[in-house]
Parts: sequence; C-alpha cells; structure tokens
Amino acid sequence: MMIEYILWGVFLLLLIHYSIFLLSILRGLNNLKQSQDELSLNEFVSIIIPFRNESENIINNVQSLKKQNYPIERYEVIYVDDNSTDDSFPKLNGFKKPDNIRVLSLPKEYSPNAHKKRAIRYGIEQSKGEIIVTTDADCTYTENWLNSLVNNFDEETGFISGPVEFKDNSIVFSKLQKLEFAGLIITGAGLIGRGKPIICNAANIAYRKKVYDEVQGFEYDMDLSSGDDELLMQKIAQDTEYKVMFSLDRKSIVKTAPNNSISEFYHQRKRWASKGFFYKNKNLVIKLILIYLFYVGLIVQPLLIIFHPISFAVILILSILFKLFLEYLILKKGKSLLFTSLSLNWFVPSELLQVPYIVFAGFAGAFGNFHWKERKIKR
Repeated sequence: MMIEYILWGVFLLLLIHYSIFLLSILRGLNNLKQSQDELSLNEFVSIIIPFRNESENIINNVQSLKKQNYPIERYEVIYVDDNSTDDSFPKLNGFKKPDNIRVLSLPKEYSPNAHKKRAIRYGIEQSKGEIIVTTDADCTYTENWLNSLVNNFDEETGFISGPVEFKDNSIVFSKLQKLEFAGLIITGAGLIGRGKPIICNAANIAYRKKVYDEVQGFEYDMDLSSGDDELLMQKIAQDTEYKVMFSLDRKSIVKTAPNNSISEFYHQRKRWASKGFFYKNKNLVIKLILIYLFYVGLIVQPLLIIFHPISFAVILILSILFKLFLEYLILKKGKSLLFTSLSLNWFVPSELLQVPYIVFAGFAGAFGNFHWKERKIKR
C-alpha cells in the first residue's frame, strides 16, 4: 500500500511539473513580438547551406533563394558540400547561379567527426557577413524570407530562431509529422518568449558573427555530430548579454519535406534527443529528465491499473486530460500566430503516438548511435 501511495505521489508531481512547463509555453507565446516593418540595420548577410546527398533538392533550393526580395549586394550564399556521395556537387556547380552564390567543397581532413557542424564552421570561416544565416539544402522559402528574418535584429539581439514547417502531403504519416513538428517549433517559440531558449531548428536560424566568435562557436562541441543550433543558441543566451528572439512572421517560415519513412523519422528524432545530455545548464537537463519521466509514467500507469485499478486509473486519466488540453491550446495558439494552414484533425492520434516514440527515441538517443545521410554516427 505504501508503494502505491509513493508512486501515485510521484506521478502527480510529474503531472504538475509538466503542466507548469506547458503553461509557461503559453505565456511565452503571448510575449512574442512581431519583427520590425523596415530594415534597421545595413549589415552584410552570409547564408551558409551545408549539404550532403541532396541531388533531388539542391536545384529547387537555389531557385528559391534566387527569388529573394533582398538587395543582392547585401548578402551572399555559401553552399558547403559535406563529402556527398551522389551528384549533388557537380549538379550544383553546373547550374547557372548569380554571382553572390558560391559552392565550396569541404576538405576531408577538416574536423572529420563533426559532420554537418564542420561544414557550417568551414562556411563561416569563408564568409564575409556580419550576420550569419544557416538553413538546409532541402528547404524552400518565401520571397521575403531573408528580409523578414533579419528584420528581427537590433543592436541588442544576437540570435534569431525562425519558424520551420513541413510541406503539405496527403499521406497520413506526413500529416502526423507536420502536426508534431509544428508543436516542437511552437514550443521553442514559447520558451524563447519566456526568456528560456531551449530548442530551435537549424533550417532557419541567424546570429551575429561577432557573437558566434565571442562564445567560441562550436569549439567545445566539435566532437558531437549535432548541436549546431540549440547548443549555440543556449551558449549565446547564457554566456553573453545579447538577446535571443523568435521571428514571429509568416513570411519568415522555411518549408521542408517530412520524413519518407518511419526509419528516417526514428533516426532523426533519436539524433535530436541525443543533444539533451550535453546542455550546459544542468538544471535544464534535470527539468527535461522530469518531462521524460512524465512520458514514461504514461506507459507505466496502464500496467499498474492491473494491480490497483482505481487509484492509477485516476492519475492516468488526469495526466492524459491535462496533456491533451494544454497541448491543444499551444497548437491552437501557434496556428493563429504562424501556421495558419495547420490542421488539428489529427491531434488525438498524434498525441497517442507521441508517447511511445518520445520514450523510445529518448532512451535510444541517450545510449545509442544513429544513421544520417548514409553515415553511421556516434552519439
């Protein structure tokens, strides 16, 4: 009986902690502000695009960037080939491009264990911009994307996180991914609005080069395959006086394709989960562990109902209802602010599938390796 009370109390505390976390995201979303209407800075911008085996997407990416409504003399685009094994590099080299677009090939001996991060670092070293923007080669943009993104900068801002959205697809798996991914982006936005930046997406971020240099860039993270986005953002927030902002402008949305298979989805989420243990803020790590344990509890509680049906059924129902209600409010708020085309029809199935995948991917990300772009990568 004593164990039953202890477990019930633990599950209740985890529910309270998670509910407070979700409420803080809602408050943060209300704190977000729109970017300025006109450019306030005249700093040169360098867009860094690392790519590996993007033959199917690379030309569409260039064509999308060529349409930018931004003065061509005030920005450059640097593609960095991360040792592609397909024809991405020759295809991109042979394509007619404006003079402000360059294509570089990453030396094989250059920080060989850092993968994508080394490509970004190499591109930054070759760039001349005072503002660095990074995105991915499988993305497409609105004509005003760059303009709307950099409009968020003022003299006090060091890092901008931009919105990313999965492209529409009639496949159910894609619809579920789009909803789940939107939830991640909206969560990151809300946390930035609360002054607690934790997550962002490297497909759409910008930062000052001098701030990147101030925190020594990726210097202490080059042994990690990931972290070119979140770890850098967190260092800037914690170690400098500069602000971290979110671009609350629909014109700054970057679109990318969802994963084609469950295997791709699993390895992507596993890779993302692997960064958590390397967050510098240990209090943050503890909070994330408590959130993870809340999800573990949602799997354990149905099993405990076999032995104590009433008490554990009550806490399970409470946990599910609070989770569904608060996360629905977050998605609804995010839909009104950014993702106007987002359908919430698949909300409940997405929520049910989210629990086992977070538990499994979180565990695997902490202890296992994963595959990315035909590479087997160590955590």
